[in-house]
Amino acid sequence: MNDSVLIIGSGPGLSASLARLFASKGLKVVLASRNIEKLNDLKNEINAETIICDSSNHESVLNLFKKVDKIVGTPNLVIYNASARPNKGPINELNPAETQKAINITCFGAFLVAQEAAKRMVDKKKGSIFFTGATAGVKGFPNSSAFAMGKFGLRGLAQSLARELHPKGIHIVHFIIDGGIGKEPKGDYQTINPDEIAKTYFQFYKQDKSAWAWEVELRTSMEKF
Repeated sequence: MNDSVLIIGSGPGLSASLARLFASKGLKVVLASRNIEKLNDLKNEINAETIICDSSNHESVLNLFKKVDKIVGTPNLVIYNASARPNKGPINELNPAETQKAINITCFGAFLVAQEAAKRMVDKKKGSIFFTGATAGVKGFPNSSAFAMGKFGLRGLAQSLARELHPKGIHIVHFIIDGGIGKEPKGDYQTINPDEIAKTYFQFYKQDKSAWAWEVELRTSMEKF
């Protein structure tokens, strides 16, 4: 059976670039999203499988992995690309329900997915779990506390799992995307090409155990540190 990759939080941006690249390298691609209709063209293009999943819901994640078990067995790589960014604003104006929802998707969902992936990978003593992070995971900005909480939590999860699971043969990586993603600049603002980001994910997937990294920051040459 070919190697396989499960991408959670799939859409037309970075996840599409990841799906195309890994498919071109011979991996079977499984795409998970709350709305799989938007994935029909990509599904047909790369012969992927699509599964409905709300990553913030425990039962939905359990059902996702049960279906993946039947389709590809234990994925060689699981990529958590799901994220939610509530409206920016001062803390006294944030909607608590929307903030909780965003944290559940960005952080708690990553835990649910990582837990199910680890249950399967630890027995096999191999596998990779990748998390898509952001600048907000290392630097909290004004009026962006809701997004920062989710991304800080995601980074903490990744760092903890790296220390726990690397010795067990499971490669954990947190990718800090420091800047906007897009194939074309937005006016004078330089964006990070998702196809180039995807190449870095693949490079980390192919890293030898003797030189595993758990985190990397990606930004354009014009982005301020």
